[in-house]
Amino acid sequence: MKTYCAIVVTAFLAAAKTAGPQPPSKPPPRPVLSPSVKDFVLYDATVMALTHLTVIDGTGGNSRKDQTIILSGGRIEAVGDSDKVAIPQGAQVLALAGRAALPGLVGMHDHLFYFAKIADMRHGQFEGPGILVSEIAYSAPRLYLAAGVTTIRTTGSVEPYADLKVKAEIDQGKMPGPKVHATAPFLEGGPTEFAQLHELRGPDDARRFVDYWAEQGFTSFKAYIHITRADLSAAIQAAHKRKLKVTGHLCSIGFREAAALGIDNLEHGFIVDTEFVPNKQPDVCPPGKAFSEAFDQLDPNGDEARKTIDELVRRKVAVTSTLPVLELRVPGRPVLNPKVLSVLLPEARNNYFLRKALSNEQATPAAPAAFKKEMQLELAFARAGGLLLTGCDPTGMGGVIPGFADLRGVELLSEAGFSPVEAIRIATLNGAQFLGESSSIGSIEKGKQADLLIVKGDPSSNISDIENVELVFKDGVAYDPSKLIDSVRGLVGLR
Repeated sequence: MKTYCAIVVTAFLAAAKTAGPQPPSKPPPRPVLSPSVKDFVLYDATVMALTHLTVIDGTGGNSRKDQTIILSGGRIEAVGDSDKVAIPQGAQVLALAGRAALPGLVGMHDHLFYFAKIADMRHGQFEGPGILVSEIAYSAPRLYLAAGVTTIRTTGSVEPYADLKVKAEIDQGKMPGPKVHATAPFLEGGPTEFAQLHELRGPDDARRFVDYWAEQGFTSFKAYIHITRADLSAAIQAAHKRKLKVTGHLCSIGFREAAALGIDNLEHGFIVDTEFVPNKQPDVCPPGKAFSEAFDQLDPNGDEARKTIDELVRRKVAVTSTLPVLELRVPGRPVLNPKVLSVLLPEARNNYFLRKALSNEQATPAAPAAFKKEMQLELAFARAGGLLLTGCDPTGMGGVIPGFADLRGVELLSEAGFSPVEAIRIATLNGAQFLGESSSIGSIEKGKQADLLIVKGDPSSNISDIENVELVFKDGVAYDPSKLIDSVRGLVGLR
């Protein structure tokens, strides 16, 4: 388990950990959209009426048929039965029978980079300075928006100034994309196999790291595989002093240890939790075989799993599900999506097939059971009162692509045992709660920002209908998903 790749290949009703109740936010002024952004806009009327559709409001409650939503000035002005909601004079009316409205998705593990470079590997090892990750700051924001992901947390940066520039350009209306909560470069120990990551040199360095990147504008932090407990503790304290949160994709530190140190969030579900490895050494990431064998032997209903879940719930530590990237370790999954292949750079497409073939060859007979076990543990965590979040983690060999994989993640949550409306809540309101923005995004309610995706069909009764995205509203502006996807066709993996 030396690399991220080795890890991934081999709550629903809880309150988020916040300093206190979040007051209603003042609506930010809508930016003036540049001509290049307007190219992707279908509708931008000041007042709009979306009529005769099904509403899945993101709260986890039942869907409601034949509803009308009034949008005004980028906000939801009204939502209710179509025969009772008055349509304002002069409003642009869209008749949307046969469609469903969902809140804009809140992607909580949605990077702006891409990893699928088999060419860097020789004899099972990465050569040169280490693993090099490609920034896709042009294509990723467009694909997120095209899939109805209207808010993202980047959850780790390799090109930090590019990520900040993307956020600024989107906020200013100069490029299309979701609202961005930018996470700083990874808080990593050593030795790391990633060429673009800094290796922390102790607690003082960890504190300086947090302070520096917070001053640059990052609003969250992510601890990584080889970080020590001392460095993680120092980073958490520095971040909390600024009222910022820390998440972690951990290996050297177990989940209960991290929870005791005050971490706010843990990534990738329970499949990366090394506390179950027998004789694990403090501050050391165990080898991959020992790690996978320990998870294979873990009883999802046993005492050890329950202790971890109970501790995370007690300490209000959220867990982020990234089922789309974990699904790739299961032979025969996922079913190949032609839309995904069409956006990949030809070299990236070839690498995907090569890496997938290699993954299938190396997969153990226990892989399908491990994937199912991860689903069981995520369901148990949420049922115990834990705050479960979701994100796609678009790093999986070309098989996990921004936007497309976020929608796949909702389908996989439904497969895990959540009802469709519960899965949608995890992908919307739960993320908004963790970010402290539930007063403005995450559900379809009067007064909230008009961030919506309109799909053909009804995902509350057939979750796969969530892939039929026809319109995406961000701050009341309706974007054309097809045009956004067409604009990056053949580019993902390059830019």
